Amino acid sequence: MEQSSRILVVDDEERIRRLVRMYLERNGFSVDEAEDGRQALEFALNEPYSLIILDLMLPGMDGRDVCTQLRQYLQTPIIMLTAAGDEVSRIQGFELGADDYVVKPFSPRELVMRVKALLKRAGEPETLKNDFQQVLTFPDLVIHIDARRVEVSGHEINLTPKEFDLLVYMAQRPDKVFGREELLRDVWNYQFYGDQRTVDTHIKRLREKLGQSSERVSHYIVTVWGVGYKFEVAA
Repeated sequence: MEQSSRILVVDDEERIRRLVRMYLERNGFSVDEAEDGRQALEFALNEPYSLIILDLMLPGMDGRDVCTQLRQYLQTPIIMLTAAGDEVSRIQGFELGADDYVVKPFSPRELVMRVKALLKRAGEPETLKNDFQQVLTFPDLVIHIDARRVEVSGHEINLTPKEFDLLVYMAQRPDKVFGREELLRDVWNYQFYGDQRTVDTHIKRLREKLGQSSERVSHYIVTVWGVGYKFEVAA
């Protein structure tokens, strides 16, 4: 996969762009660089990228604005890169549509692992064809796996790639209880670097989006206290 994956690295610090580029290219990725938000938008909206690494603090148009605008047009996986490591900043990044969050200073090797994990998961729906139905239907909820489209009470809702992956993973196994570690491993492909609060943030945001069209559907994702979550359709 890495051989054909093209990645956009957005950061106003040239040394960081060079460092990230060096490690990505060593792993077979093709890399483009952008030094500010407007340049990032121009590249991302006119070129096909497999993934975008986006710095939060950019001159002029910052990473928040860039992420918000990108999500109006693209579902490309986004890793937010920032010096702000507090919980509020992480949650804000996820709510804007980021799929992952890496805090500076960071390990370039860890960043590469996270890139590979996101790309692997983004390409995984094709591998599920022999094992699962490609359209999942529940009362007021239809999930089109191949098209990566979700309809709630007849209205299409806009999910980030990771929110969609999380919903599909749980909906394909209704009533099964998933621990946070299990979701990190199988949805995020993290075995060593995952933050369990990432799962909680995505669950919260997913419920909110489902609930905008149907409160009933938002309750399909059930918290199992002390364990994790499950997808359950009440009778």
